[in-house]
Amino acid sequence: MCGICGVFDPAAPPSSDLTLRMMTALSHRGPDGSGYYLDDVVALGHTRLSIIDAAGGTQPMSGEDEQVWVTFNGEIFNYVELARELRDRGHRFRTSSDTEVIVHAWEEWGADCFRRFNGQWAIAIWDRRSKRLILSRDRFGIHPLYYARTGRRVVFASEVKALFCDLTIAREFDPEGLDDLLTLWSATAPRTLFAGIRQIVPGTYLSIDEDDLTTHEYWTTSFPERGMETHQDVRENAERLRESIVEATRLRFRRSDVPVGAYLSGGIDSAVTAATIAEFAESDVHTFSLRFADAEYDEGSHQQLMQQRLGTTHRELAITGHDIAEALPHAVWHAETAILRSAPAPMMLLSHLVRSEGYKVVVTGEGADEVLAGYDIFREAKVRALMAEEPDADARMRMVDQLYPWMRRSPGQVPAFAQSFFNRPVDPDDLAVSHRPRWQSTASIKPMLHPARRPDAGGAPERVLADMPADAGAWDPLSRAQWLELHTLLPGYLLSSQGDRMLMANSVEGRFPFLDHNVFDVAASIPAEQKLDGLDEKHILKRAFSDLVPREIIERPKQPYRAPDAASIFMADAPDWVMELTSPRDVDAAGIWQPRAVELLLEKARRTSGQGMGNTDNMRIMAVLTTQLLHQMLIRDWHPPEPDPPAPIAVFDRTTGNHRGKHD
Repeated sequence: MCGICGVFDPAAPPSSDLTLRMMTALSHRGPDGSGYYLDDVVALGHTRLSIIDAAGGTQPMSGEDEQVWVTFNGEIFNYVELARELRDRGHRFRTSSDTEVIVHAWEEWGADCFRRFNGQWAIAIWDRRSKRLILSRDRFGIHPLYYARTGRRVVFASEVKALFCDLTIAREFDPEGLDDLLTLWSATAPRTLFAGIRQIVPGTYLSIDEDDLTTHEYWTTSFPERGMETHQDVRENAERLRESIVEATRLRFRRSDVPVGAYLSGGIDSAVTAATIAEFAESDVHTFSLRFADAEYDEGSHQQLMQQRLGTTHRELAITGHDIAEALPHAVWHAETAILRSAPAPMMLLSHLVRSEGYKVVVTGEGADEVLAGYDIFREAKVRALMAEEPDADARMRMVDQLYPWMRRSPGQVPAFAQSFFNRPVDPDDLAVSHRPRWQSTASIKPMLHPARRPDAGGAPERVLADMPADAGAWDPLSRAQWLELHTLLPGYLLSSQGDRMLMANSVEGRFPFLDHNVFDVAASIPAEQKLDGLDEKHILKRAFSDLVPREIIERPKQPYRAPDAASIFMADAPDWVMELTSPRDVDAAGIWQPRAVELLLEKARRTSGQGMGNTDNMRIMAVLTTQLLHQMLIRDWHPPEPDPPAPIAVFDRTTGNHRGKHD
């Protein structure tokens, strides 16, 4: 994991000062060193978190003839195998880094190299031969990559704050990005929350030359046509799935020159990855967990059970509401977006613990719920479909009661609400039938917006549906729901706001075996009823790893990772920043929300100490607080840093002839 940035400008040589400022803004992503490349058209910058080939992996990196240059954030886990193939084809290597594999793979295969990579990445390739800049992002959007275009000039970076070092780029919220956030929980690529700032769509690369800017797709999320699969044996599928997950975990644990730890949440996903690591680790496995003072959110007993089963060296971090309130501004600064949940803040504190223990890399179970149908949203959609066919009201309510055993305020405890929520008409031809209730619930925040900020009706859902593959209507309903989750909540919120950004706030790399594309291919081919068996989520995963994971974890009800929201802020005296940013004057000046609506919401939160507030009010509180924080940090008070990138620095400057680095 690193930070990358750069400029493409065929009209004027890029500035080394701007490149250095951008690198400085990304220093938290790569504190171990830095470097830049500069010629009369392109600047490439890099801040390094050294994980593979610490001595030889300095970037930007080129081939022997210096015609192809790369700056790269992430890991290519099959780089050893690719390097062997490229050597057989006559390529000569100077390092043992995965970065150099990218250089030679581009020289050998061009854009087809991205299909060959097994990894997670944001890559910039400057090909001097064709005068093209290539920006590529991994299949699922694990690593961020943003850009802004002004005429023929393009500025790109791992984070928005690096782009804002270019003071010609306007700083303003984007109406469609805000609409996405207040419907889908995050802006969906290529949109961002900022006007004029775009992000590379996962599974694509952007080709930039002096005439044009073109997006090309190299991979897409797809599922088999409904009814086309023949009978599949569940035992054979469990074996296939296990083999793919074990291999994906092995690659992510062993392909590192620094120690690799593992998150242990208490659920089956992290239990599988930690248990798999323990099977082939040659030394003690180090695991890390979050605990919560509020028992509703705490999974400590299951974490301890798994830790004792594996015998890992374990560290846990106990989180209070006060901790979350204090950390939230820092979490928003690193997330670079508003968030509708407080859950990212504890993840940022956990990555600080990981780094303080001397670890730069952790393996997590993220992605399993999307790939193997683990979320309540999948079960809810199935219950709504079943209830539409079930005339008996008592039988309907028994279905609802099975959904939320982990929730203190389950909808099943309020029958009128449950009937209203689950008895909505089901249109089997609606490709988004699974997600409409969530989107509508989230969109109930929008009436609080300032009238000038209110989006057109139906915007965000229709934009998502326009991106669905043409054959999605032939998939089974679960596959369609999985596609929506993989393209909305996963990349924009879970892998970014709650994932990459909270990890890299403390210079820690996350690795995600369940998001290996080979694991996805196996999972996508498995029939829906083996993933969601009745209401038993991730059924096939439980079968595949029943020997490694304790029965108590296999059989426990799904409990999603959550943290207290409004209660964290208002349980005791709210932090000073809350009052400062939510005064009627500041709310009016930001122009995002209606001041009176914010005032009434905050009065309710103070009156109740944030306790017992419903899901929508919690989202409203978080939306208001975090948009106000973001406006203050990156729009109202933003100042670019003085150029001070992490040392040592490697310079490859063709404009001055200054060419000093570790590859000359």
